[in-house]
Amino acid sequence: MKHVIIAGYHGALATAITGAVDILALAGVSWQRMMDSPPEPAFKVWVASSDGLAVRCLNGLEISARMSFDQVMQSPHFKQHLLAVLVPTIGGPIEHTLSRNQDILSLLRWANDQNAMVIGNCTGNFFLAEAGLLNGKTATTHWGYKALFEQRYPKVKLRAEQLITEDQNIYCAGGGLAWFDLGVHIIEKELGYEAALQTAKAFVIDYRRDSQLSYSLSRLAIQHHDDVIANIQAYLDDHYADIKSLEALALKFNISKRTLIRRFKAALHMTPNTYLQQIRIEVAQKLLAETQYSAEQIMNRVGYEDMSSFRRLFRKQAGSTPAEYRKRFAKRL
Repeated sequence: MKHVIIAGYHGALATAITGAVDILALAGVSWQRMMDSPPEPAFKVWVASSDGLAVRCLNGLEISARMSFDQVMQSPHFKQHLLAVLVPTIGGPIEHTLSRNQDILSLLRWANDQNAMVIGNCTGNFFLAEAGLLNGKTATTHWGYKALFEQRYPKVKLRAEQLITEDQNIYCAGGGLAWFDLGVHIIEKELGYEAALQTAKAFVIDYRRDSQLSYSLSRLAIQHHDDVIANIQAYLDDHYADIKSLEALALKFNISKRTLIRRFKAALHMTPNTYLQQIRIEVAQKLLAETQYSAEQIMNRVGYEDMSSFRRLFRKQAGSTPAEYRKRFAKRL
């Protein structure tokens, strides 16, 4: 039987530990039980910690560990039968948690040397990057920490819009509860499509979600000191549907179009058109979720006139069509 080690640490997100344990330890088992077949676990899942003692998660829940990281690395059995080491989501302050849990880095490098899967969930991927295992590789993390991740680890090919990334033996998932996407993905890699599909059905979860875009907020606050751009942002937030051209917008604030674009890029790392598009699509998302307006009515309310262009822009930013987005997020009456 193959073994999976969950690297426990103080301040982790509890569900990212217990959820990963459940979905991997019960891979195939739940389905077999429902089919009245003898359960045959595919994986043995262990929680380890730096000292082999319980870890206190962000919510105060204590989770027992079965062994220390050193015991894992010194065990010939684990060296022979190890499938993966998984780092769960960082629940507390990221930089503080990283500095207090440096022992995890040795475990990850050891697992990588064994050619085992090295897996990070959500902000747990900061540990993989801290260990140097993501340099030159494609990875993801929670969409809300994209800027911090890029700042700390410029050598990583970050794809924060993706829910799951795979690069050689390195697997990353974005989102605190993406452990179930990650678990099903690992099950498919090791046991095949049917086992993964059965597990997803047994746990009643969506299978093969591939994007974080439907959940992200594109316009996370970016701190800058350009008062003119701040005023333009405030204007766009209120008049997004009325903007007809950048020339008119620049004229309103007594600057040239060229200066508008240059200062916008310097302050916000995007063009005015991109910012405006993000506002419009986010408003459209809100209207799809909270109102009964048709897609065409919403398109007109946010400032678009062509439905095909609206759908294309919506899919690019939200990761789904307007109809799919409404089906997933609309208020239930």
